[in-house]
Amino acid sequence: MKEYNFDTTHFRHQVEIQMRFSDLDALNHVNNGCQMQYFDVGRIHYMTDVLGKEIDWSEDFCVIVHLELDFMSSLEMGMKPYVETKIVSFGEKSMKMFQRIIDKNTGEVKSTCFSVLAGLDRKNHCSMPIPEYLKQAFTSFEEGK
Repeated sequence: MKEYNFDTTHFRHQVEIQMRFSDLDALNHVNNGCQMQYFDVGRIHYMTDVLGKEIDWSEDFCVIVHLELDFMSSLEMGMKPYVETKIVSFGEKSMKMFQRIIDKNTGEVKSTCFSVLAGLDRKNHCSMPIPEYLKQAFTSFEEGK
């Protein structure tokens, strides 16, 4: 597994994923593309749970500008996957997120996702600073406040 300069083991947010038959490939494994969708589900639940409201994606917010995925071992039918998510740092116009998919039955990490999200000014189609209220909400959540 790749090494990062932040804690990759302690998470305050998780969401269970319902595995569907259509997620499986010919080898009876969850397709890697479907695992990316699992990370998307985790990301959206994290944001809405921390902010306490549904996100209006038509307003200024953020977009994914970088992804790194590592697949450690396959997910198969009968496993109980869940996604853990956390924000690990902020820049002026970006925030970094780390996620992992774990099998609830064994505790084994199946895959990880490191992403960079940038603030988006939808009207002008350009980057913008991450709003302070978002930084404060995510930081408070991660610090357990």
